[in-house]
Amino acid sequence: MCAAPGNALSNEPTPRDDAIRLLARRDYSRAELAGRLALKHHDAESIRQTLDALEAEGLQSDARFAESFVRSRLARGQGPMKVRAGLNERGVERELIGTVLDAAQAETDWQALACEALAKRFDGPGATPRERARRERFLAGRGFDFEQMKYALAHAWDAPE
Repeated sequence: MCAAPGNALSNEPTPRDDAIRLLARRDYSRAELAGRLALKHHDAESIRQTLDALEAEGLQSDARFAESFVRSRLARGQGPMKVRAGLNERGVERELIGTVLDAAQAETDWQALACEALAKRFDGPGATPRERARRERFLAGRGFDFEQMKYALAHAWDAPE
């Protein structure tokens, strides 16, 4: 009996086998998963078919991935610009990024998050312009916008009410 490519009798893992193995560890965006499967030398058409099937079965979802990604980045103290860039890098569609970030916007106080990140990293606002600039660069690198940085620099070390 001769085993066809992708058959269970073959020693070569199918794109589905590889995708399931990856998804067992964590969620991936469709684009990330496609890239990883391509690195394992699966052809583009079988990758597309596999990803369509996984999506139809609910095993892969860009929406679920994006929500999970946003939650993990908020827990790390990252701002909206960095979260948006991270989702974009992972191939999530712009409309979905907007939807997920709008939902996060409704639940997240970005200014408070910026204050928390800043106070965790630095003891105070800084005595010199150079020290204050260092704090600004830190917040910018974390993905906070100017208004969020300005607020955090003024309020990060306020006593809790």
